[in-house]
Amino acid sequence: MTSDTRERAGIIRILRLFAYTALPAEVVLAVCLVAGVRIPGAVLAVTEVVTVTLLTVTGLVYLRLRRRGLSTREAVAELVPEAVLRLLGHELRLMTSLVRWVARRPHGVGGADGVFPHARDQAALMYGFAFVCLVETVGMSYLLADWPVVHAVVLVLDVYTVLFVLGLHAASVTRPHVLTGDVLRLRQAAHVDVPVPLGLIASVRRESLFSHEKTEGELNLAVGSQTSVTIELTEPVDAPRLLGAPRPVRIVRVHADDPKALADALTRARTAPSPTPGPPPRA
Repeated sequence: MTSDTRERAGIIRILRLFAYTALPAEVVLAVCLVAGVRIPGAVLAVTEVVTVTLLTVTGLVYLRLRRRGLSTREAVAELVPEAVLRLLGHELRLMTSLVRWVARRPHGVGGADGVFPHARDQAALMYGFAFVCLVETVGMSYLLADWPVVHAVVLVLDVYTVLFVLGLHAASVTRPHVLTGDVLRLRQAAHVDVPVPLGLIASVRRESLFSHEKTEGELNLAVGSQTSVTIELTEPVDAPRLLGAPRPVRIVRVHADDPKALADALTRARTAPSPTPGPPPRA
């Protein structure tokens, strides 16, 4: 590791330490101010100075990374922990899925050889859950009407909860399993997206299961607690967890609205003959 790399790593560690301290303090102060709590002027001044300094230094480090040839994504990844980026990306995909759901524009299906939806059997459950959250939102709004600040905070949280639940279902609807070329892309909501090369598939079978024990090396993408197709691999593929931790798996159980179509498509794709070479060109 060069001295320049060590210096950059040290600066980024310091920035993250200040961020973990200053940003939560800023949120707490904002909540106290909205609630009418009197905050000493010195505390406000120090917090604002630290926050502005942190943002300024972070911006300067970002520009420095960009000048050294890093892309925008790479520079942001240097400054922001991977776990935070993954959580933010997950929330963004959920909200984007709501737009795609309304616009009827599935994600990642362009040029696909096969598209296999898998959200039908969870629709009633998700709609019911969203309705319960909506009723709770109305009830809390009525109960907290005499406390405007608390009412506003709870209302924002409740509305976001409803959008979150609908976003989970929208992500499942707009992100079906996809077969493209020699890769099967298995997905679940906005947090699982695993490409499986067809060459690694040892066997495919239709198998309806309603209980799944957590076992090392197995991935269960259940919908409504059910999987309907079991895929065994000749060697593990990585199915990263939500925060990025690696998870090698050799057995994948998934659900599809039409499991027969998925199993048959995989069987045909795996057993398709190689193209016959044409006659050699004439001299």
